[in-house]
Amino acid sequence: MPAIIDQLDQFGPDRCDRLDYDAAVRYTRDLAKSHYENFSVVSWLLPKRLRDDFRNVYAFCRWADDLGDEVGDPQRSLELLAWWRREVDLCYADEPRHPVFVALQRTVRDHDIPRKPFDDLIDAFVQDQTVTRYDTWAQVIDYCRRSADPVGRLVLYLCDHRDEQRQRLSDQTCTALQLANFWQDVRRDVVERDRVYIPRDVADKHGLDVDLMAKAIAIDAEAGPDCQACPTARDKPSAGINAQLPAYRATLKELVDRTWPLFDQGRALWPMLARDVRPDIQLFTLGGESILRMIERLDFNTMQTRPSLSKPAKVTLMMRALWGKLTAWGGESTSVGPASPQPKEATE
Repeated sequence: MPAIIDQLDQFGPDRCDRLDYDAAVRYTRDLAKSHYENFSVVSWLLPKRLRDDFRNVYAFCRWADDLGDEVGDPQRSLELLAWWRREVDLCYADEPRHPVFVALQRTVRDHDIPRKPFDDLIDAFVQDQTVTRYDTWAQVIDYCRRSADPVGRLVLYLCDHRDEQRQRLSDQTCTALQLANFWQDVRRDVVERDRVYIPRDVADKHGLDVDLMAKAIAIDAEAGPDCQACPTARDKPSAGINAQLPAYRATLKELVDRTWPLFDQGRALWPMLARDVRPDIQLFTLGGESILRMIERLDFNTMQTRPSLSKPAKVTLMMRALWGKLTAWGGESTSVGPASPQPKEATE
């Protein structure tokens, strides 16, 4: 399937070919299959009754994310995100036009999903166009409330869970997942989008100058193909990276230590989920926790190397989730492995 940006001529603000419901659902299925994620968007662990609904929600998120990140022009992205919000308006007015919303409308109706999570996600992508640095930890967490937490709430609505307690626990997991992604992708975010999610108040404690750090990464990336934001980089850091690395590692360690408790708190959601959806949701937590462990094994050097899960690691996590599903239906413990290692102290 062509990239989202390449589809704007057919499904964009100036022209939007109308698909019937069945064709629109096929479109969201193909979109979900064509994009790489840490895990299959809708794994074979998910019950068939929910697979199309999950794909429809994913298609909305994929389009919104790419309109924010892949256009390459912040002003054009703002225009496209405003158009995408108007498409949400049409969906909730029972006049869907875009194939994503033709498919999503039935999901929204069947599960009585409010529009706030969709609006919050668009708000986060709009913010990305104008905010590239964060002064405080609280600002980063506030961003996660709109960029990550709405996804978990949408998943809960799909599972017909609407209570505040489950939503609060889901928020902990989704914020943790977003943070783990930030600490994993520091180099990539700088090189590809000049964004830094490391908050200055934490960096300052360890003597890390966020702007100098970003400059060192950018210079390192320009030095040659071995320096690009990719899973592996050169063995010996550049002089700029070397100068920043001790303070960077100390900063990342604190940020990772702040992230672990959120995963731990979010695990309390697991026994409160329907059994047939629990393993698929557990899988995302296990993946995020694995990323944190990889960052720790790298001695927190994501300035130079981006950690990513290997195929064997993904298979292992899938098997752990499958075992959780089998034992849950057998009436045994629903745990899918030992709890995450507790940090020495949760940092406020």
